[in-house]
Amino acid sequence: MAQEASANFSRVPILDWSLLSTPESRVKFIEQLRHALINVGFLYLAHPPVAREDMDALIQYTPRLFDLPQEEKESIRMANSPHFFGYSRLGAELTKGKTDQREQFDFGTPYESQWKPGDPEYLRLWGPAQWPKEELIPGFKETYLRYLAQVEQLSYEFIGLMAEAFEIPEEALAPFFAGRTRPKPGILQHRSKIVKYPARKEGESDQGVGPHFDGGFLTFLLQASDHPGLQVQNLSGEWIDAPPIPGTFVVNIGKALETVTQGLARATSHRVLSPPPGSTPRYSIPFFQNISQDICVGELVLDFKPEILKLKESRGPLGAVDSVNYGEYGQYPTGYVNLIGRVKSHPDVAQRHYPDMFKQLFPDGLPAQGSAY
Repeated sequence: MAQEASANFSRVPILDWSLLSTPESRVKFIEQLRHALINVGFLYLAHPPVAREDMDALIQYTPRLFDLPQEEKESIRMANSPHFFGYSRLGAELTKGKTDQREQFDFGTPYESQWKPGDPEYLRLWGPAQWPKEELIPGFKETYLRYLAQVEQLSYEFIGLMAEAFEIPEEALAPFFAGRTRPKPGILQHRSKIVKYPARKEGESDQGVGPHFDGGFLTFLLQASDHPGLQVQNLSGEWIDAPPIPGTFVVNIGKALETVTQGLARATSHRVLSPPPGSTPRYSIPFFQNISQDICVGELVLDFKPEILKLKESRGPLGAVDSVNYGEYGQYPTGYVNLIGRVKSHPDVAQRHYPDMFKQLFPDGLPAQGSAY
């Protein structure tokens, strides 16, 4: 159960999925995973069990998605969807008071809405995604759904490996996944985005997206171009580069997972810088693993062996970081926490589909931009 002497990190570790193929190398992978979860909160996953041809095909589709005519993109704008799926124009969101220079589409794994009048509003968050017309980008939806199904399965397998690293039974995590650690497709809905960060103009801010934590349990990021820009904040507050490595995912811990593990798994502040003037755009494709919407993670904190829990002491005290979002985890059901974040980030959607919460959070009416915090 060795830990590195210095828990503060200066690089994001690379873990190789192929180490799981033999009992001897599996032990090495689990040790590396334990270190990454506790001390870094981020890792690269090499040779993941997702078809490389599907990863590459999705990367090839990505610029074509943003090259669709603007009126076609606007026809599936997010304001149409009570589930917050669809297109968001460049500069629609703020983070920490500054505009995020990104254009994006939000999609999700297939799910039929279960919400009915009288149910908690947050149950409306899950439902069908909006897709561009098939004739405009043939094969895109089929490729993306095939990719999402594989990453969803990977996310459940990864949860099992995390349980192994923390020496808890995998069943201990079942309550967060509708009573199963590896539910069938369609029982939960997970979100994904395809994001474009255009090159900044001379004199413009370099904020592609400002410092933030992810929610949920795990994020699997496919960096879909060779541009650097993703940065991770270490314990000293320094920003560490996480440049693209072909064929890998960047995996990071969400705030809900940090909460249920008593801070053993660490949600790490991160940001994206825009490409420099004259560059081509940066593209990225994150997958956000969700958990059951009615779970209040503060009431289902996991128990660990004392010697495992003590490992987080070796990293030392956390320094000041630039991210503060998702502080509501532990207080409310997960679905409600996510709805708060969505409404703050996309008030135009809330004004149309969640008018009561909109009025509560925006008593002065619709702001020019959304802001999660």
